[in-house]
Amino acid sequence: MSRMRFTLSALMLAALAGCSILPKAEQPSVYTLPAAPGARPTAAAAAPVPWGLRVATPNAPRSLDNARIAVVPSDNTITVYAGARWNDSAPHVFRDRLTDAFRDSGRVTALSTDDSNLAADYELGGNLAAFQTDYADGKPEVVIRFDAMLANSHKHQIVASQRFEVREPVDGKEVPQVVQAFGRAMDKLSRDVMGWTYQAAPSK
Repeated sequence: MSRMRFTLSALMLAALAGCSILPKAEQPSVYTLPAAPGARPTAAAAAPVPWGLRVATPNAPRSLDNARIAVVPSDNTITVYAGARWNDSAPHVFRDRLTDAFRDSGRVTALSTDDSNLAADYELGGNLAAFQTDYADGKPEVVIRFDAMLANSHKHQIVASQRFEVREPVDGKEVPQVVQAFGRAMDKLSRDVMGWTYQAAPSK
């Protein structure tokens, strides 16, 4: 092989090495769950409770136990928004947001999650049955359904259980609008769950 032919072959190989026939993987947009700015309650209205609370990651079906943003476009069909995902799995996003709501309330001074596995008087867990966008008459709405269970950690007994469901209309059909509706829905559900927890948990 002549020197010129060798040089041309080397140049062709180098050019091919810099190219790929495989399509580039799409980088998904990663979303956090937005929260409305909360007003810190006054000291008189937010007397600290005399017990500690651990917020546990809820159980969820496989279709929700991941970081994809779920959508139900029709009955008995569940899919996900392409190119979009949460910054964590849906159950963890839900747990962290609920924990933040309790922290912002200023009433639980001994607050933790199941990640830390610290001792607590009560544990709030349950099942996340829905965390998705549903279409009703062609219009999207966010649906969050949480079967809450409050348990006494020392006695290993269920104190109370309650189903919570929130439906929040989406102002459009684009993913950022869907994410904003998730934030509003979670605001409402968090307030409901907190009020129920403070009533259901007896004083120590």
